[in-house]
Amino acid sequence: MIIGIGTDLCDIRRIEKTIEKFGARFIDRVFTQTEQAYCEPKSARASAYAKRFAAKEAVAKAISAARTGHLGWRDVEVMNDPSGRPVIHLHGSAQARLMGLTPANMSGFVHISLTDDYPYAQAFAICEAIPNDSQHQQGKKIT
Repeated sequence: MIIGIGTDLCDIRRIEKTIEKFGARFIDRVFTQTEQAYCEPKSARASAYAKRFAAKEAVAKAISAARTGHLGWRDVEVMNDPSGRPVIHLHGSAQARLMGLTPANMSGFVHISLTDDYPYAQAFAICEAIPNDSQHQQGKKIT
């Protein structure tokens, strides 16, 4: 059952300028160490960061509800599975928010899709509630 969707479009040039201006102060405030380890060696470093920035925004929109307030930037973490597919790991207030939106006897899962075509990066997030039985959880990593 879908419990939320979100999308975001990010101008990669804006991320480039922000990194140039604030450097590590911006990167450390917004991105986890795992995200930084993934993005830093990339030749298109700003694109990698911009996709993750868009993903954080898209996930925040997907798990928003009335009076939910802001999430910490690092509460939504974008990682990659062994095949390279992006996956979302929620921490702190983001995890609590998803759990609050998920019906009893179900678990929440966030699907994410990322793309970029300079100068834009885009993310789509779908939050799904999955029944807590093994038949429905096959192949799903539950947050």
